[in-house]
Amino acid sequence: MARITLRQLLDHAAEHGYGVPAFNINNMEQGLAIMEAAAAVDAPKMIDALEQMYPQIPLCLHQDHGNEEATCATALQHGFTSVMMDGSLKADAKTAADYAYNVDITRRVVEMAHWIGASVEGELGVLGSLEHGGGEQEDGHGVEGEVSHDQLLTDPDQAVDFVRATKVDALAIAMGTSHGAYKFSRKPDGDILAMRVVEEIHRRLPNTHLVMHGSSSVPQPLQDAFNRFGGEMPQTWGVPRPRPSARSQRKQEANSIRANS
Repeated sequence: MARITLRQLLDHAAEHGYGVPAFNINNMEQGLAIMEAAAAVDAPKMIDALEQMYPQIPLCLHQDHGNEEATCATALQHGFTSVMMDGSLKADAKTAADYAYNVDITRRVVEMAHWIGASVEGELGVLGSLEHGGGEQEDGHGVEGEVSHDQLLTDPDQAVDFVRATKVDALAIAMGTSHGAYKFSRKPDGDILAMRVVEEIHRRLPNTHLVMHGSSSVPQPLQDAFNRFGGEMPQTWGVPRPRPSARSQRKQEANSIRANS
């Protein structure tokens, strides 16, 4: 497969009007399943851990949530084409960092990565719930304790300054999402999923690629099936799935015609 950078992938997505999924994986079987699905719909993708056997599919090998420069440097040394420097947290990945720290460490990683042609994603704002005001932890990563409402929402003015100061290729922003299955205790509305923040930052930074972490849906049929066969999953809601655009529907129809011809 052709390994490409995050910038190449997102530039193409912006030009052609589609979103890019990023998959965190833990084993070979997950990686193979993702590559098979990508091949079936002829779609590029990001994988946050693995490269496999589909030469026709562009792949961005991306290191997720780097906690310090050394983590990002190690990933680049091992052939990753993209890294994320999560300077919203300090190196312990649990303590919220101040803005100056975030700018400084992210800028240094960008300089290092760009020197070898790799891309960098930065993060501004703290991932967490606007419902209960707490951060989220995934595999030991995530802010601990309560954080302010302002910390859980990326400030658009600050986003403009951050992008200009660091020269990141993509910016992850905070708007109420979190990793894992338990994102919202009710169907999300503008109070707990602040899409207005995304819209305002995009208005001010129309040429900057934005990243939404914790953007997966949690389909009700899958929750019901899980519990029906012995699971104990409390009711939860994920990020609502948008209706497909006319353009994407036409592409799906074309793929179906090719598959059936």
